[in-house]
Amino acid sequence: MQLLYRLFLLVILTLMPSAGFSHALDPGYLNLTQKDQDAWQVFWRKPDVNGTAMGLEPVLPTNCTGLPPQAQFDGKAWIADWQMRCIGGLAGQSLRIDGLDATQTDVLVRIVSQDDAPQVVRLTPQNVTYTIPEDFTGLQVFWNYMTLGYEHILEGLDHLLFVFALLLLVQTPRRLIGAVTAFTVAHSITLALASLGVLRVPGPPVEAVIALSITFLALEILKQDKTAPSLTQRAPWIVAFGFGLLHGLGFAGALTEIGLPEGDIPLALLAFNIGVELGQLSFVFAVLALFALLAKIIPVVTSQLRQPRSAGMTAMGYAIGFISLYWLMDRLTGFPVFAAL
Repeated sequence: MQLLYRLFLLVILTLMPSAGFSHALDPGYLNLTQKDQDAWQVFWRKPDVNGTAMGLEPVLPTNCTGLPPQAQFDGKAWIADWQMRCIGGLAGQSLRIDGLDATQTDVLVRIVSQDDAPQVVRLTPQNVTYTIPEDFTGLQVFWNYMTLGYEHILEGLDHLLFVFALLLLVQTPRRLIGAVTAFTVAHSITLALASLGVLRVPGPPVEAVIALSITFLALEILKQDKTAPSLTQRAPWIVAFGFGLLHGLGFAGALTEIGLPEGDIPLALLAFNIGVELGQLSFVFAVLALFALLAKIIPVVTSQLRQPRSAGMTAMGYAIGFISLYWLMDRLTGFPVFAAL
Protein backbone atom coordinates (compact mmCIF):
# COMPACT_ATOMS: atom_id res chain seq x y z
CA MET A 1 0.00 0.00 0.00
CA GLN A 2 2.84 2.37 0.80
CA LEU A 3 4.23 1.74 -2.68
CA LEU A 4 1.00 3.00 -4.24
CA TYR A 5 1.05 6.19 -2.18
CA ARG A 6 4.68 6.84 -3.10
CA LEU A 7 3.93 6.25 -6.77
CA PHE A 8 1.15 8.83 -6.82
CA LEU A 9 3.22 11.30 -4.84
CA LEU A 10 5.90 10.97 -7.50
CA VAL A 11 3.31 11.62 -10.23
CA ILE A 12 2.11 14.77 -8.45
CA LEU A 13 5.62 16.14 -7.99
CA THR A 14 6.34 15.45 -11.65
CA LEU A 15 3.24 17.31 -12.76
CA MET A 16 3.65 20.28 -10.44
CA PRO A 17 6.02 22.43 -12.55
CA SER A 18 3.53 22.49 -15.41
CA ALA A 19 0.30 21.95 -13.54
CA GLY A 20 -0.79 25.55 -13.95
CA PHE A 21 -1.03 25.05 -17.70
CA SER A 22 -4.30 23.18 -18.13
CA HIS A 23 -3.68 23.16 -21.84
CA ALA A 24 -0.47 22.60 -23.69
CA LEU A 25 1.73 25.64 -24.18
CA ASP A 26 -0.37 28.38 -25.80
CA PRO A 27 -0.08 28.25 -29.58
CA GLY A 28 1.09 31.05 -31.79
CA TYR A 29 -1.54 32.70 -33.98
CA LEU A 30 -1.16 34.30 -37.42
CA ASN A 31 -4.19 35.97 -39.00
CA LEU A 32 -4.16 37.38 -42.56
CA THR A 33 -7.25 39.37 -43.58
CA GLN A 34 -7.67 40.78 -47.10
CA LYS A 35 -8.65 44.47 -47.19
CA ASP A 36 -8.67 45.03 -50.96
CA GLN A 37 -7.18 43.37 -54.01
CA ASP A 38 -3.56 43.55 -52.83
CA ALA A 39 -3.76 44.84 -49.24
CA TRP A 40 -3.75 42.47 -46.28
CA GLN A 41 -3.97 43.11 -42.55
CA VAL A 42 -1.61 40.91 -40.52
CA PHE A 43 -2.03 40.02 -36.86
CA TRP A 44 0.72 37.95 -35.23
CA ARG A 45 0.77 36.59 -31.69
CA LYS A 46 3.53 34.44 -30.19
CA PRO A 47 3.63 32.86 -26.73
CA ASP A 48 5.40 34.34 -23.73
CA VAL A 49 8.04 32.27 -21.94
CA ASN A 50 8.97 33.70 -18.53
CA GLY A 51 8.61 37.28 -19.71
CA THR A 52 10.35 36.76 -23.06
CA ALA A 53 8.79 36.27 -26.48
CA MET A 54 9.20 32.78 -27.89
CA GLY A 55 11.62 32.67 -30.82
CA LEU A 56 9.00 32.34 -33.55
CA GLU A 57 8.73 34.55 -36.63
CA PRO A 58 6.41 34.31 -39.64
CA VAL A 59 8.04 34.29 -43.07
CA LEU A 60 5.36 35.56 -45.44
CA PRO A 61 5.10 34.93 -49.21
CA THR A 62 7.82 36.48 -51.34
CA ASN A 63 5.32 38.62 -53.28
CA CYS A 64 4.34 40.45 -50.05
CA THR A 65 5.94 43.68 -48.83
CA GLY A 66 5.56 45.43 -45.48
CA LEU A 67 7.74 45.12 -42.40
CA PRO A 68 6.19 44.06 -39.09
CA PRO A 69 6.58 46.33 -36.03
CA GLN A 70 8.28 45.08 -32.91
CA ALA A 71 5.99 42.77 -30.97
CA GLN A 72 4.50 44.19 -27.75
CA PHE A 73 3.55 42.26 -24.63
CA ASP A 74 -0.20 42.43 -23.86
CA GLY A 75 -0.05 40.63 -20.52
CA LYS A 76 -0.44 37.15 -21.99
CA ALA A 77 1.49 37.01 -25.26
CA TRP A 78 3.55 39.11 -27.67
CA ILE A 79 1.54 40.69 -30.48
CA ALA A 80 2.17 42.70 -33.64
CA ASP A 81 -0.33 44.19 -36.10
CA TRP A 82 0.55 45.63 -39.52
CA GLN A 83 -0.43 45.89 -43.18
CA MET A 84 1.29 44.35 -46.17
CA ARG A 85 0.79 44.38 -49.93
CA CYS A 86 0.78 41.12 -51.84
CA ILE A 87 0.74 41.68 -55.61
CA GLY A 88 -1.24 38.91 -57.21
CA GLY A 89 -2.78 37.66 -53.97
CA LEU A 90 -1.87 34.71 -51.75
CA ALA A 91 -3.32 31.77 -53.69
CA GLY A 92 -0.56 29.32 -54.54
CA GLN A 93 1.96 31.12 -52.31
CA SER A 94 3.77 29.59 -49.32
CA LEU A 95 4.43 30.85 -45.81
CA ARG A 96 6.34 29.34 -42.90
CA ILE A 97 7.10 29.90 -39.23
CA ASP A 98 10.80 30.18 -38.48
CA GLY A 99 11.86 28.65 -35.17
CA LEU A 100 8.77 26.46 -34.83
CA ASP A 101 10.76 23.27 -35.45
CA ALA A 102 12.74 23.93 -32.24
CA THR A 103 9.65 24.20 -30.00
CA GLN A 104 6.94 21.97 -28.58
CA THR A 105 4.07 24.27 -29.49
CA ASP A 106 2.16 24.96 -32.70
CA VAL A 107 0.88 27.93 -34.67
CA LEU A 108 -2.67 28.43 -35.92
CA VAL A 109 -2.84 30.22 -39.25
CA ARG A 110 -6.09 31.85 -40.38
CA ILE A 111 -6.44 33.38 -43.84
CA VAL A 112 -9.56 35.43 -44.63
CA SER A 113 -9.88 36.45 -48.27
CA GLN A 114 -12.69 38.44 -49.86
CA ASP A 115 -13.70 35.71 -52.31
CA ASP A 116 -13.19 32.34 -50.60
CA ALA A 117 -14.09 30.73 -47.29
CA PRO A 118 -11.60 31.43 -44.48
CA GLN A 119 -8.83 28.90 -44.10
CA VAL A 120 -7.62 27.69 -40.72
CA VAL A 121 -4.59 25.41 -40.56
CA ARG A 122 -2.27 24.25 -37.81
CA LEU A 123 1.49 24.34 -38.27
CA THR A 124 3.58 22.09 -36.03
CA PRO A 125 7.29 21.52 -35.35
CA GLN A 126 7.08 18.72 -37.92
CA ASN A 127 5.28 20.84 -40.51
CA VAL A 128 6.34 24.50 -40.47
CA THR A 129 5.28 25.45 -44.02
CA TYR A 130 1.86 25.96 -45.60
CA THR A 131 1.08 26.42 -49.28
CA ILE A 132 -2.14 28.36 -49.70
CA PRO A 133 -4.47 26.49 -52.08
CA GLU A 134 -6.14 28.09 -55.07
CA ASP A 135 -9.58 27.01 -53.84
CA PHE A 136 -10.58 26.09 -50.29
CA THR A 137 -13.45 23.57 -50.30
CA GLY A 138 -16.06 22.75 -47.65
CA LEU A 139 -14.38 19.39 -47.13
CA GLN A 140 -11.13 21.14 -46.23
CA VAL A 141 -13.02 23.40 -43.77
CA PHE A 142 -14.57 20.33 -42.15
CA TRP A 143 -11.28 18.45 -41.92
CA ASN A 144 -9.33 21.41 -40.50
CA TYR A 145 -11.89 22.21 -37.80
CA MET A 146 -12.36 18.56 -36.88
CA THR A 147 -8.59 18.21 -36.49
CA LEU A 148 -8.48 21.34 -34.33
CA GLY A 149 -11.24 19.98 -32.07
CA TYR A 150 -9.54 16.58 -31.76
CA GLU A 151 -6.19 18.11 -30.86
CA HIS A 152 -7.72 20.65 -28.48
CA ILE A 153 -9.37 18.03 -26.26
CA LEU A 154 -6.25 15.86 -26.17
CA GLU A 155 -4.16 18.89 -25.15
CA GLY A 156 -6.68 19.99 -22.51
CA LEU A 157 -5.43 18.28 -19.37
CA ASP A 158 -8.25 19.69 -17.25
CA HIS A 159 -10.96 18.26 -19.52
CA LEU A 160 -9.21 14.89 -19.66
CA LEU A 161 -8.75 14.79 -15.90
CA PHE A 162 -12.48 15.43 -15.45
CA VAL A 163 -13.30 12.52 -17.80
CA PHE A 164 -10.77 10.30 -16.00
CA ALA A 165 -12.37 11.08 -12.64
CA LEU A 166 -15.74 10.11 -14.12
CA LEU A 167 -14.27 6.80 -15.25
CA LEU A 168 -13.12 6.10 -11.69
CA LEU A 169 -16.51 6.95 -10.24
CA VAL A 170 -18.75 5.25 -12.78
CA GLN A 171 -17.76 1.62 -13.20
CA THR A 172 -20.85 0.02 -14.78
CA PRO A 173 -21.00 0.21 -18.60
CA ARG A 174 -24.61 1.46 -18.74
CA ARG A 175 -24.03 4.34 -16.34
CA LEU A 176 -20.70 5.17 -17.93
CA ILE A 177 -22.30 5.45 -21.38
CA GLY A 178 -25.05 7.62 -19.89
CA ALA A 179 -22.57 9.93 -18.14
CA VAL A 180 -20.34 10.35 -21.19
CA THR A 181 -23.39 10.98 -23.41
CA ALA A 182 -24.75 13.60 -20.99
CA PHE A 183 -21.35 15.31 -20.85
CA THR A 184 -21.25 15.32 -24.66
CA VAL A 185 -24.75 16.77 -25.09
CA ALA A 186 -24.15 19.46 -22.47
CA HIS A 187 -20.87 20.79 -23.77
CA SER A 188 -22.21 20.67 -27.34
CA ILE A 189 -25.01 23.04 -26.29
CA THR A 190 -22.82 25.66 -24.62
CA LEU A 191 -20.09 25.31 -27.26
CA ALA A 192 -22.59 26.23 -29.97
CA LEU A 193 -24.27 29.04 -28.00
CA ALA A 194 -20.99 30.67 -26.95
CA SER A 195 -19.30 30.29 -30.35
CA LEU A 196 -22.28 31.92 -32.06
CA GLY A 197 -22.26 34.82 -29.59
CA VAL A 198 -25.63 33.95 -28.01
CA LEU A 199 -24.01 33.24 -24.63
CA ARG A 200 -21.17 35.41 -23.36
CA VAL A 201 -19.26 34.45 -20.22
CA PRO A 202 -15.76 35.76 -19.29
CA GLY A 203 -13.03 33.17 -19.74
CA PRO A 204 -11.20 33.34 -16.34
CA PRO A 205 -14.26 32.46 -14.19
CA VAL A 206 -15.11 29.59 -16.54
CA GLU A 207 -11.60 28.16 -16.31
CA ALA A 208 -11.65 28.48 -12.51
CA VAL A 209 -15.00 26.68 -12.19
CA ILE A 210 -13.78 23.93 -14.53
CA ALA A 211 -10.93 23.32 -12.08
CA LEU A 212 -13.47 23.36 -9.24
CA SER A 213 -15.57 20.73 -11.05
CA ILE A 214 -12.57 18.38 -10.99
CA THR A 215 -12.09 19.04 -7.27
CA PHE A 216 -15.74 18.10 -6.72
CA LEU A 217 -15.24 14.76 -8.48
CA ALA A 218 -12.07 14.15 -6.46
CA LEU A 219 -14.11 14.57 -3.25
CA GLU A 220 -16.73 12.20 -4.62
CA ILE A 221 -14.01 9.61 -5.28
CA LEU A 222 -12.73 9.92 -1.70
CA LYS A 223 -16.13 9.60 -0.02
CA GLN A 224 -17.61 6.80 -2.13
CA ASP A 225 -19.93 4.63 -0.06
CA LYS A 226 -21.84 1.66 -1.48
CA THR A 227 -24.25 1.63 1.46
CA ALA A 228 -25.21 5.31 1.08
CA PRO A 229 -24.42 6.32 -2.53
CA SER A 230 -24.28 10.02 -3.36
CA LEU A 231 -26.11 11.68 -6.26
CA THR A 232 -22.99 11.29 -8.40
CA GLN A 233 -23.03 7.54 -7.80
CA ARG A 234 -26.81 7.15 -8.22
CA ALA A 235 -27.26 9.39 -11.28
CA PRO A 236 -23.84 10.36 -12.67
CA TRP A 237 -25.39 11.67 -15.86
CA ILE A 238 -26.90 14.62 -13.95
CA VAL A 239 -23.52 15.71 -12.60
CA ALA A 240 -21.84 15.06 -15.96
CA PHE A 241 -24.47 17.17 -17.75
CA GLY A 242 -24.20 20.08 -15.31
CA PHE A 243 -20.43 20.30 -15.46
CA GLY A 244 -20.48 19.56 -19.20
CA LEU A 245 -22.19 22.92 -19.70
CA LEU A 246 -19.17 24.60 -18.10
CA HIS A 247 -16.62 22.59 -20.07
CA GLY A 248 -18.43 23.56 -23.28
CA LEU A 249 -17.74 27.20 -22.47
CA GLY A 250 -14.07 26.28 -22.10
CA PHE A 251 -14.07 24.64 -25.54
CA ALA A 252 -15.80 27.73 -26.96
CA GLY A 253 -13.01 29.96 -25.67
CA ALA A 254 -10.50 28.12 -27.87
CA LEU A 255 -12.84 28.12 -30.86
CA THR A 256 -13.54 31.85 -30.48
CA GLU A 257 -9.81 32.59 -30.67
CA ILE A 258 -9.58 30.62 -33.91
CA GLY A 259 -12.72 32.11 -35.39
CA LEU A 260 -15.46 30.59 -37.53
CA PRO A 261 -15.63 30.96 -41.34
CA GLU A 262 -18.50 33.28 -42.27
CA GLY A 263 -19.85 31.09 -45.05
CA ASP A 264 -19.40 27.77 -43.25
CA ILE A 265 -20.23 28.44 -39.59
CA PRO A 266 -22.55 25.42 -39.07
CA LEU A 267 -20.11 23.11 -40.87
CA ALA A 268 -17.09 24.35 -38.91
CA LEU A 269 -18.96 24.20 -35.59
CA LEU A 270 -20.13 20.66 -36.28
CA ALA A 271 -16.64 19.57 -37.34
CA PHE A 272 -14.98 21.07 -34.25
CA ASN A 273 -17.50 19.35 -31.98
CA ILE A 274 -17.04 16.02 -33.74
CA GLY A 275 -13.28 16.41 -33.31
CA VAL A 276 -13.73 17.06 -29.59
CA GLU A 277 -15.88 13.93 -29.27
CA LEU A 278 -13.45 11.77 -31.21
CA GLY A 279 -10.62 12.95 -28.96
CA GLN A 280 -12.68 12.32 -25.83
CA LEU A 281 -13.68 8.82 -26.97
CA SER A 282 -10.07 8.05 -27.88
CA PHE A 283 -9.05 8.95 -24.34
CA VAL A 284 -11.87 6.89 -22.76
CA PHE A 285 -11.03 3.80 -24.83
CA ALA A 286 -7.32 4.20 -24.08
CA VAL A 287 -7.94 4.35 -20.31
CA LEU A 288 -10.33 1.37 -20.39
CA ALA A 289 -7.84 -0.60 -22.47
CA LEU A 290 -5.10 0.24 -19.97
CA PHE A 291 -7.26 -0.95 -17.07
CA ALA A 292 -8.02 -4.18 -18.96
CA LEU A 293 -4.33 -4.74 -19.63
CA LEU A 294 -3.38 -4.10 -16.01
CA ALA A 295 -6.10 -6.51 -14.89
CA LYS A 296 -4.35 -9.28 -16.77
CA ILE A 297 -0.77 -8.37 -15.85
CA ILE A 298 -1.06 -7.16 -12.24
CA PRO A 299 -4.63 -7.79 -11.05
CA VAL A 300 -3.84 -6.79 -7.45
CA VAL A 301 -2.94 -3.24 -8.46
CA THR A 302 -5.98 -3.01 -10.74
CA SER A 303 -8.32 -3.99 -7.92
CA GLN A 304 -6.73 -1.28 -5.77
CA LEU A 305 -7.47 1.29 -8.46
CA ARG A 306 -11.09 0.25 -8.93
CA GLN A 307 -12.41 -0.49 -5.43
CA PRO A 308 -14.03 2.39 -3.50
CA ARG A 309 -12.01 3.57 -0.49
CA SER A 310 -9.12 1.24 -1.33
CA ALA A 311 -5.57 2.55 -0.99
CA GLY A 312 -5.24 2.95 -4.74
CA MET A 313 -8.58 4.74 -5.18
CA THR A 314 -7.82 7.02 -2.22
CA ALA A 315 -4.43 7.88 -3.66
CA MET A 316 -6.03 8.68 -7.03
CA GLY A 317 -8.65 10.88 -5.36
CA TYR A 318 -6.01 12.88 -3.49
CA ALA A 319 -3.84 13.19 -6.60
CA ILE A 320 -6.73 14.48 -8.72
CA GLY A 321 -7.86 16.84 -5.97
CA PHE A 322 -4.36 18.19 -5.36
CA ILE A 323 -3.79 18.98 -9.04
CA SER A 324 -7.23 20.53 -9.53
CA LEU A 325 -6.81 22.74 -6.44
CA TYR A 326 -3.45 23.89 -7.75
CA TRP A 327 -5.12 24.83 -11.05
CA LEU A 328 -7.93 26.58 -9.17
CA MET A 329 -5.55 28.73 -7.12
CA ASP A 330 -3.48 29.52 -10.21
CA ARG A 331 -6.57 30.62 -12.15
CA LEU A 332 -8.02 32.65 -9.30
CA THR A 333 -4.79 34.64 -9.04
CA GLY A 334 -5.22 35.45 -12.74
CA PHE A 335 -8.45 37.39 -12.05
CA PRO A 336 -8.01 41.16 -12.64
CA VAL A 337 -8.74 41.95 -8.98
CA PHE A 338 -5.85 39.71 -7.86
CA ALA A 339 -3.52 40.52 -10.73
CA ALA A 340 -3.65 44.20 -9.75
CA LEU A 341 -2.37 43.45 -6.25
